[in-house]
Amino acid sequence: MITKRPLRLGVNIDHVATIRNARGGRHPDPVRAARLAAQAGADGITAHLREDRRHIGDEDIARLVHEIDLPLNLEMAATPEMLGIALRHKPHAACVVPEKRTEVTTEGGLDVVAGAAQLEPVIAALAGAGIRVSLFIDPEKRQLDMAKRLGAPVVELHTGAYCEAEGTRRGFELERIVTAAAHAEALGLECHAGHGLGFETVAPVAAIPTIVELNIGHFLVGEAIFGGLDSAIKRMRALMQEARAAALGEKSA
Repeated sequence: MITKRPLRLGVNIDHVATIRNARGGRHPDPVRAARLAAQAGADGITAHLREDRRHIGDEDIARLVHEIDLPLNLEMAATPEMLGIALRHKPHAACVVPEKRTEVTTEGGLDVVAGAAQLEPVIAALAGAGIRVSLFIDPEKRQLDMAKRLGAPVVELHTGAYCEAEGTRRGFELERIVTAAAHAEALGLECHAGHGLGFETVAPVAAIPTIVELNIGHFLVGEAIFGGLDSAIKRMRALMQEARAAALGEKSA
């Protein structure tokens, strides 16, 4: 029997800040986007404070913590600077991600196995401050096993390879996610997923019953140009709910 779980939508507002930073000033305001996302049905807000501050800035994080009622998921590298910022602001959650200055966007999951010694004290410090810790990883058993050993209660599976794949390769990448989500469940880890998801790719991932949260940003901000952020989030939410209901043999609301 499939366990019934609600499926949450976290909206990443990084690229509202990207547009703002292209010209400078305060418009468009990512905090305003977070408020609109909340009104449209988002369950949480995600923001990645990068070392080079290419989109979200320190002031944005401070405002999101104090001005937004939804839980904030701070994406961060495992560096002393970012750990200090997280401990100062105490977001609801911190998702530890890999980060390279030369990348346009996150290129893959965190290598938890190779980086265990660096990650262990970061995870412990975040957890000790009451911040829910998640690790952004590729859908691989060994990465999940190490995440469990390090004490992270949550993993977020990188869906980029699945979204970028074509033909039979996409089915293979989806099966990797399905298998990883089942293994996370067996380990007692809460399982999230995200990166690259759009209207055409979200349903098969949303249908995986052991995944409880999807984090989506760039696609929604792009669609907002054509039809508005409210419309894009509501459509994404509907596609997620329909897919989950179908997987559980229920009628969508």
